[in-house]
Amino acid sequence: MIDLLSLRKKHGRQAIPDIMKAQLPDNFRGFPLLNEALSAGGRSALAGACPTGAIQASPLHLDMGKCIFCGECEHVSNGAIRFTGNHLLGSASREGLVVTSGKTPDVYERTAIGNRREIHRLFGRSLKLRQVSAAGCNGCEMELAAAGNVNFDMGRFGIDFVASPRHADGIVITGPVSRNMAPALRDAIESIGEPRVIIAVGACAISGGLFADSPELDRSFFDVFTVDLYIPGCPPHPLTFIRGVLSFLERA
Repeated sequence: MIDLLSLRKKHGRQAIPDIMKAQLPDNFRGFPLLNEALSAGGRSALAGACPTGAIQASPLHLDMGKCIFCGECEHVSNGAIRFTGNHLLGSASREGLVVTSGKTPDVYERTAIGNRREIHRLFGRSLKLRQVSAAGCNGCEMELAAAGNVNFDMGRFGIDFVASPRHADGIVITGPVSRNMAPALRDAIESIGEPRVIIAVGACAISGGLFADSPELDRSFFDVFTVDLYIPGCPPHPLTFIRGVLSFLERA
């Protein structure tokens, strides 16, 4: 026992000490900056380069809910689009994920989620989530698992994933929602009592992503249930998820 305590002391605290000030490497593709100074032909070529149709030419805008952050648009845009290292991408509305020319990370952060005092009252101290992979590729799922490791330690904020929807306050959806998974996803959300939170994580869950036009999808879930928080990315970084949830809970 003494050896174990000695080893624990030697390891020290592994978690990021101040997650609110954490920065990601320069090569991280985060919030995009758009510049309207591009010819009509250039905009059309830029929109055509996007594999998910996230970019519209006129007026120029980028939908982070569809974006897989592949960087192809940045390579062909001649400076019209540039991805920053800002990882604060969560939004409380689907429309909020659409980035237009002149929108900066600071403006986005102030307006994307807004005031949710009722959410803070209900879940501000403890939020238990059931994660459902609705035909995901395991990219988003792995990043969500990492959010609870010793480096990011999401649990210190009272946010945890649980084994059953009956133990949860809300659901986290990943994947584009295949026809086979649609009934299971419906069962999961109906097993969670009200009030409950619905979080869509990753381009696939938010818009269908690369698979949006597949006949094997059944996204009728989103016609019935309202998503409370969108976390874009392909996959989102653990910090993007944690900071998005903390802002939603008015903890950030």
